[in-house]
Amino acid sequence: MKKLVQKGFTLIELMIVVAIIGILAAIAIPNFIKFQARSKQSEAKANLKAVFTAQKAFFQEKDRFSTLTGEVGFEPERNNRYAYFLTGTGVIEGRTTSVITQATTYTGIAVDTFKYTGASFAAANTYADTVCTQKAGLNAASTVFIAIAQGNVDADDLLDQWSISSASRTISGGANCTADTNNPSGEPANDQNDVNL
Repeated sequence: MKKLVQKGFTLIELMIVVAIIGILAAIAIPNFIKFQARSKQSEAKANLKAVFTAQKAFFQEKDRFSTLTGEVGFEPERNNRYAYFLTGTGVIEGRTTSVITQATTYTGIAVDTFKYTGASFAAANTYADTVCTQKAGLNAASTVFIAIAQGNVDADDLLDQWSISSASRTISGGANCTADTNNPSGEPANDQNDVNL
């Protein structure tokens, strides 16, 4: 008669494996969260470039820029995490229900709070000048525009802010301004980087 030899892992071996997995998770999870937040920022960059394209096309037809989203034809898809402003005053398009009310008098687009609920998302719907001393809107001659995007891409109360302009800019704003100093026309600038703060 043969003896059966039972093979298996000891408790110490299992505990060592669990400890290794815990260490790897402690290193990987914070980096994953940061990369996830950075990927959310691509929404702001893409939609600001869409605003730039819409404004440039509108300028070619009308010889002026506009602060009205409906007039220039800017309407981002639903599920937007950022609010978009073509000027600091006026009425923004609300996105609190399943149906969006269309109007040509809106000067901005709100965060889709129908999809994303919470105070941190609702806070982005109130216009604020960026920390880089940029203000959304038109200059006196209506030959330069600045559009602003602001949203919350992580769990804190600080908002991520971006801007784009039809003119090349030298950006300043002190220690809180994270944008590159020289910003060419049509290139989104990350005025306040909520991911790295």
